[in-house]
Amino acid sequence: MTDPKVTRKAGTDPSEAGSGAGEAGAARPDDRRAGGAPGEGSVPAGADLAAVEKERDEYLDSLQRLKAEFDNFRKRTAREHEAMSARANEALLKELLPILDDLERALEAANEHEEAKLEEGVRLVQRSLAEVARKHGLEEIETNGAFDPHVHEALLTQPAEEAASGSVLQVLQKGYRLGDRVLRPARVVVAE
Repeated sequence: MTDPKVTRKAGTDPSEAGSGAGEAGAARPDDRRAGGAPGEGSVPAGADLAAVEKERDEYLDSLQRLKAEFDNFRKRTAREHEAMSARANEALLKELLPILDDLERALEAANEHEEAKLEEGVRLVQRSLAEVARKHGLEEIETNGAFDPHVHEALLTQPAEEAASGSVLQVLQKGYRLGDRVLRPARVVVAE
């Protein structure tokens, strides 16, 4: 019979050292520890799982906040871009208004059959418009000399005795560039 004063838990009696329940190193489902090896660490499995879930939730929350911040940034940038474009268009249109006024005055002179005033008005409009365009960086493409396929568009070729082959004979439509970009190539006739 066993002594009632001495009670031992299963697995702690050295005499049970061969049984499966009391083997050193044998892991019981309720004896898992945070350190990974049985018997190491002090955090039970339930607390470990709760900590991992909490960390997961924090990462998910952080990711969702980051996504929301990026969406807001993208929308704000798009609004700012639209506003900047509107301001740029507004500034250009303010500069074009006096030219529009000059053109209206030229048309009024045409209604009154004042040819000299009409020609003077049209020249004034052309000069004003060219000046506004130059101020905003528009440059006319040079057409003197040899044909350059990067800035010229050859519409026709024709023989020319006095011109070298590949040179520009005539400009049919002027070309323009804005900075280093060609807005419209010059349309030209090239010597054969």
